[in-house]
Amino acid sequence: MALVSPVKLADEEKLEILQRLDQFRLWHSLDEKRYCLVCGEIITGREIQAIGNTRGNGPLRIICPTEHCNAMPMEWVRPTDEVLIKIAMAEAERHRLGLINRAGRATRSLPNENDKQYDQRSKSPLG
Repeated sequence: MALVSPVKLADEEKLEILQRLDQFRLWHSLDEKRYCLVCGEIITGREIQAIGNTRGNGPLRIICPTEHCNAMPMEWVRPTDEVLIKIAMAEAERHRLGLINRAGRATRSLPNENDKQYDQRSKSPLG
């Protein structure tokens, strides 16, 4: 499958394409932000990629600019306070789970009571 290169557009043209192709949310400026539900990134209208053909003999689409993410407008939401809070909570949970995993690995690397060094200590007169 061949990769499609983004179409180079002037700002006015790109805004018009965003307004025309995003049937789910209005765009007033290229500086507006959206949260991509697929990759979890906040993107701007300037970053969004238009791909396809602008000459009318092929479909023109807009996709998320994040590498390996081809999300479309229906998968973008406005980053309201509620959305930003959910993003922060999900990130905090990922961080917490990472710490738990690291603590588990560290605990598994500690010697346990069945190790020979514990057996020797328990037999010592000081033990």
